[in-house]
Amino acid sequence: MPLTCRGRVRGQEPSRGDVDDALGKFSLTLIDSLDTLVVLNKTKEFEDAVRKVLRDVNLDNDVVVSVFETNIRVLGGLLGGHSLAIMLKEKGEYMQWYNDELLQMAKQLGYKLLPAFNTTSGLPYPRINLKFGIRKPEARTGTETDTCTACAGTLILEFAALSRFTGATIFEEYARKALDFLWEKRQRSSNLVGVTINIHTGDWVRKDSGVGAGIDSYYEYLLKAYVLLGDDSFLERFNTHYDAIMRYISQPPLLLDVHIHKPMLNARTWMDALLAFFPGLQVLKGDIRPAIETHEMLYQVIKKHNFLPEAFTTDFRVHWAQHPLRPEFAESTYFLYKATGDPYYLEVGKTLIENLNKYARVPCGFAAMKDVRTGSHEDRMDSFFLAEMFKYLYLLFADKEDIIFDIEDYIFTTEAHLLPLWLSTTNQSISKKNTTSEYTELDDSNFDWTCPNTQILFPNDPLYAQSIREPLKNVVDKSCPRGIIRVREESFRSGAKPPLRARDFMATNPEHLEILKKMGVSLIHLKDGRVQLVQHAIQAASSIDAEDGLRFMQEMIELSSQQQKEQQLPPRAVQIVSHPFFGRVVLTAGPAQFGLDLSKHKETRGFVASSKPYNGCSELTNPEAVMGKIALIQRGQCMFAEKARNIQNAGAIGGIVIDDNEGSSSDTAPLFQMAGDGKDTDDIKIPMLFLFSKEGSIILDAIREYEEVEVLLSDKAKDRDPEMENEEQPSSENDSQNQSGEQISSSSQEVDLVDQESSEENSLNSHPESLSLANMDNAASISPSEQTSNPTENHETTNLNGECTDLDNQLQEQSETEEDSNPNVSWGKKVQPIDSILADWNEDIEAFEMMEKDEL
Repeated sequence: MPLTCRGRVRGQEPSRGDVDDALGKFSLTLIDSLDTLVVLNKTKEFEDAVRKVLRDVNLDNDVVVSVFETNIRVLGGLLGGHSLAIMLKEKGEYMQWYNDELLQMAKQLGYKLLPAFNTTSGLPYPRINLKFGIRKPEARTGTETDTCTACAGTLILEFAALSRFTGATIFEEYARKALDFLWEKRQRSSNLVGVTINIHTGDWVRKDSGVGAGIDSYYEYLLKAYVLLGDDSFLERFNTHYDAIMRYISQPPLLLDVHIHKPMLNARTWMDALLAFFPGLQVLKGDIRPAIETHEMLYQVIKKHNFLPEAFTTDFRVHWAQHPLRPEFAESTYFLYKATGDPYYLEVGKTLIENLNKYARVPCGFAAMKDVRTGSHEDRMDSFFLAEMFKYLYLLFADKEDIIFDIEDYIFTTEAHLLPLWLSTTNQSISKKNTTSEYTELDDSNFDWTCPNTQILFPNDPLYAQSIREPLKNVVDKSCPRGIIRVREESFRSGAKPPLRARDFMATNPEHLEILKKMGVSLIHLKDGRVQLVQHAIQAASSIDAEDGLRFMQEMIELSSQQQKEQQLPPRAVQIVSHPFFGRVVLTAGPAQFGLDLSKHKETRGFVASSKPYNGCSELTNPEAVMGKIALIQRGQCMFAEKARNIQNAGAIGGIVIDDNEGSSSDTAPLFQMAGDGKDTDDIKIPMLFLFSKEGSIILDAIREYEEVEVLLSDKAKDRDPEMENEEQPSSENDSQNQSGEQISSSSQEVDLVDQESSEENSLNSHPESLSLANMDNAASISPSEQTSNPTENHETTNLNGECTDLDNQLQEQSETEEDSNPNVSWGKKVQPIDSILADWNEDIEAFEMMEKDEL
């Protein structure tokens, strides 16, 4: 924990959920970084560290740990330490006392992990209790049914090495059985595997496929198992999968997840940071061109944000903003440099080191980035940072004489632990029963069964790699708005006054307004009481001031977003109860901070009528039309409270404000609470609800079709009206299909930064007295792609013109061409409930629904 300067001990710190499954009270970082010390030529420190492990580490703890993490970090760390310990002992200077003690600890741990494989499939349980194993009451685990493909398929190197070192064949046998099962369960038509699988039945639980989180190291270990063990069947399997990856997932320079049953259909519009390992694997495979392309794309993203975000969209905007100092990109950089000899990759490595020292280094280590856009830290330094990042960056710059052993005699595990290649000829007692079945010869010279020869494939010609990179140099800048530039901290570390922070800003403070002007930020007072902030970078006093202005705008967005999230009010409902709907159509509505509170009072029922003027910003000219009815008014031109007073004075019993932003929907935009005008609003007695444009158009279309439309305003949908429905003709079997699926709410409350003038100008709406954008009429309420969103609610892709298309719109267009099965609802062709559409699209969007549970 580099910010609080102490170690993280399981049970002594607040739980962080699944991420803590890597901690087993077994000195994780110490074991994980053993072989790093030898690579860095710290042999004395390595010897001391091994003594500490033997003296202090206890593997018999009553702790539930991840089988996958414990294997790659602890078992791999012990084996890597043993490999280099015996190497040093043979050299005759260090470790002369060593007598395979680390190997005995590794064997002890291996036996503790074996009970996890007690399943009918041979796939291991995802977690195990180090002391009590699986399924015992005191074990507190063993009830899980699912595991990720990488979790079950990333065991063969460590388990086989343990078998080869000790002669105990059971470890390699269990790991091979798990790989055999995954191979047999691949989707035969696409040759892809899903992300998660049921360990008992072998059914795919998540049927999306990629090369990132959940699958990544499964592919890595197939190829490396061939290298380490010399078994051709592993190469056959890898080649088959690799052909499918390049056919479906690879969309140069992108690597996008697809559905295993419909591999031409993308499963999501973003990529996660773990796929950064793939260019390095492609180098080992010998496929250099796509490796260079993907690596260059990733480097452009890093240059934009200083670090690689946990996830980013296809137009290179931040999707998940964290960065836990992952080493995969450094790993690929190292292998690409070894393959090409191009000094460009030394410059890439230099950038990584400079960014780590500049932005992540803290007094007690290196802190993970909580948000790459703001540079905020998290009190976390995972063991893989020392195990992998330090190792790969040192090797990138090291000359041959800087390393005291030949690195080419070893293979890297997925945690960068070193296993000697001579294991391939040691203790080969494993019968090769896992001969690959149904393997189809692939007509591709790239699949020759030979280890890649770097001098032939890419003869250290820097111009070769440069010619591939050149077209991708501006791929990020051309694909998305220019990102927020981090403020140059050095400019005020030397004594200069820190710039204005968004949390301190007051629109009535002349000094603040002067600072805004210096930063190129203009303050515009709008007629409806809102204040608009617009930044013109070219109008700033200097480039540093321009950067301060950009950061100020970003902070303002985040502050507004936080205030909106604090509201977290449940949505209200507008239910159409008149013929022929009878309560089937329920629209998600936003509440108001004033007027009748529907959560505490009886619902309001009445017919709807449009007010004149439609914006409701002045005395109504048609009071007789809204008297005793629920008035429909359009958003904009004045405050919400003013609209409410005008329709109340005209005799309305309630009001529905419809968004003036055409196409907006509660499916894709967060709901917010309509606020007052800063005055006393106790005089407003009627209920007020807000509908986005899509939901509002449903009522307007119904009025055009049926004239008399009755609605129910309530805190939640009520049962359908049986009396009204019985007066209608006997219902058909299709009635049940027409029940609305519109009861969708969004808990996220976010605002977006509007890019103007080629991203040089940024606009933000805020209230002079309150930074909560949700408190104003017409306030921006568009959920930004840079925030984590629910993929089932918002799948949108922004092109260069700023136009967006989303899944719901595509489905809506589809519904307009279909016949409506209910003759009583002819207008339903336009506004067919989303659930009935999804019923026909279940297979295609299955992965989208599963993405809600997706975690890196």
